[in-house]
Amino acid sequence: METRPRGQGAPAGGRVLLSPPERAGPACPRPRKAAGCGSCPGAERVPSLNDVPVHYLKPNSLVKFRCMVQDMFDPEFYMGVYETVDPNTNARVLHFGKYRDVAECGHFVSTSKQNLHFASYFSTESVVVLNPQCYAYISASQARVSPSTSYTPSRHKRSYEEDEDMDLHPSKQKEQHMGSGGDIHGCVEPKRLETEASAGHHLISPNCSPPLDLNFPLPGEKGPACLVKVYESWDSFKVNDVLEVYGILSVDPVLSIVNNEERDSSTLNAVESMDTAEEQRVHSPPASLVPRIHVILAQKLQHINPLLPACLNEEESKTFVSNFMSELSPVRAELLGFLTHALLGDSLAAEYLILHLISTVYARRDVLPLGKFAVNLSGCPRNNVFTEHVYRIIQQLVPASYRLQMTIENMNHARFIPHKDYTANRLVSGVLQLASNTSLVVDETQLEQGQLDTKGVHNVTALGNLITWQKVDYDFNYHQMEFPCNINVLITSEGRSLLPSDCQVHLQPQLIPPNMEEYMSSLLTAVLPSVLNKFRIYLSLLRLLDYSISDEVTKAVEEDFVEMRKNDPESVTADDLHRTLLVARFLSLSVGQTTLSRERWLRAKQLEALRKARLQQQKCVNGNEL
Repeated sequence: METRPRGQGAPAGGRVLLSPPERAGPACPRPRKAAGCGSCPGAERVPSLNDVPVHYLKPNSLVKFRCMVQDMFDPEFYMGVYETVDPNTNARVLHFGKYRDVAECGHFVSTSKQNLHFASYFSTESVVVLNPQCYAYISASQARVSPSTSYTPSRHKRSYEEDEDMDLHPSKQKEQHMGSGGDIHGCVEPKRLETEASAGHHLISPNCSPPLDLNFPLPGEKGPACLVKVYESWDSFKVNDVLEVYGILSVDPVLSIVNNEERDSSTLNAVESMDTAEEQRVHSPPASLVPRIHVILAQKLQHINPLLPACLNEEESKTFVSNFMSELSPVRAELLGFLTHALLGDSLAAEYLILHLISTVYARRDVLPLGKFAVNLSGCPRNNVFTEHVYRIIQQLVPASYRLQMTIENMNHARFIPHKDYTANRLVSGVLQLASNTSLVVDETQLEQGQLDTKGVHNVTALGNLITWQKVDYDFNYHQMEFPCNINVLITSEGRSLLPSDCQVHLQPQLIPPNMEEYMSSLLTAVLPSVLNKFRIYLSLLRLLDYSISDEVTKAVEEDFVEMRKNDPESVTADDLHRTLLVARFLSLSVGQTTLSRERWLRAKQLEALRKARLQQQKCVNGNEL
């Protein structure tokens, strides 16, 4: 097909998008609906938008992006094929517009209505609070990336040898462009183009229009944002899904024209002009700040741990799982010892922390989420150092985590619940819009006396609903919309937490280090990277295993519970049975058993008895209920 230079055509990313019908253009696979199954041949050679600055990627090249769906825009029309007429030669040329945003130059010739189809844009960002070890999946197998010739970044001159080294090792490009900056969530701040000065949630667009809000859920998030265009099967995805997409990168400068308040109105078509200026600004940000990806392949991820196979149902993955399960016992023993040291010698608290970290919502019965195991670790020292370092240790073990400091100021001023902005026609994100299986550590030791205002009460209520029901009610002004979630919540507090929990474990330190910060730092330094990786595989893998209870064991548990009720009818309740069954479930999985045995049931009862005895002892010491 004849290639023509680009003209000043209107961007196709407004309301009418250019794309060929299914029979036109190169054959492309449909987006997968399976959760993370399958992998693209040669995927390791595809550069990732998560790791490489956008100006080092070539426009219209194949890229990949691991992201969370943050918002879903209204479906838009796109056209199949279109013709242009060269004004000089009167030659007609057939064009296919799929995977591009801007029409070719020449006089446009209208096409038939049969070529009109629907496409949908997703507003996405890199997975929220992704921890440092998860970037290894990109850096370890990153493709060779050459700087784009369409843009020359402003930088200090380097020698030819340094340039060549950067070209051969893209991870060094990342180090150079990100510097040494990184926040406690494991997200690093890329130093973007000259026009992309970062200011918290806002970026200043090159035409000096109002700051562009990238709408990140958490304060201080600096990961890349992107608009992802899905041509088919977009209804199989939903808000908060974690995806890995492969597609064509579009960073055409013409896309920035819709962000210019002084633009010529002739560039907008009749449909676009119906949108408000705010909606155009939000839905069509400058491509240099928020690039577009035209999706060829999109797959939901079963997990985001780069140390595990993408899908555990494949034969190769089963071999990996089998080999790891054979060495599960020593890994568990080492992890228990590591967490015992982290919790100042308290092995019982370490046991419950392991059970908490492998817990996950495996099913829902009506409104009740099954498998959640929110733990309140009470008795924590009232200082920043201990709880902060406990969080940093958890951060090194799980793929995604966030520490929420529960202060009066945060409760009264932070935006917890996402809400719909009808003026801009977008979902404004909030702190509780997190990807599935994120570990949320709520630090209640920071709470001091003060007054919660109306917003603070709503935020505390939303946090309690997330813990109890594993759902967040998004605010759509005229109604609430329930979004189920799967978030592991650990609450650290001095006394019993104000928030609900499934299990309270009172910390009993066996040692008090003279320098807490030095002790915690040396604890992490002492663990070999290979051992740390085994801990990460252990905690992620056990969440994905199936579990069942045989009829025989179920009957034995019921008889045992009846006997317990006879001996102590006042203190043994249905909640105790439910909690003990949960402890038994995760205790079995923690040793690699996918069914409940009598031995694990008895061990679960023993752990619960020790935990309750400790709480009773503390109650007597304090003279009031914890």
